[in-house]
Amino acid sequence: MANKRPKPEEIVIKLRQDDVLVGQGKSRIDAIRSIGVAEQTYYRWRKQYGGMGTDQVKELKRLQKENDHLRRAVSDLTLEKLILREAARGNFSAPHDVVSASIISAARLQCPSAGFAGCWASIDRPNGVTQGAGRMKTA
Repeated sequence: MANKRPKPEEIVIKLRQDDVLVGQGKSRIDAIRSIGVAEQTYYRWRKQYGGMGTDQVKELKRLQKENDHLRRAVSDLTLEKLILREAARGNFSAPHDVVSASIISAARLQCPSAGFAGCWASIDRPNGVTQGAGRMKTA
């Protein structure tokens, strides 16, 4: 079973416990062992959360969540802007295969049980396209 990672507030409490133990005369290594973490973990925590209070840690986490939310919003808006810029250029030409596939899928949606034969008359076709003997031909 994997160990549970401590929350930032718990980390700050353990760092304070370590400071108290060192202040009482214990060596740093013994104090680190008594709070139940590895030495490397202690120094990593000290680098990240050293000198912070529990309120400051909560505020840091809230700001990080807000920052992530704003980053996602900016990336979504940037994507929409790029799409609109592409549309404004007038780059609407789609490959012929895509147009044919969309017409076929529209026929399936409009008449799923009748098959293609009974649905061709109800499909909106692009300009210049007429129906021939069982298939579409361009004029």
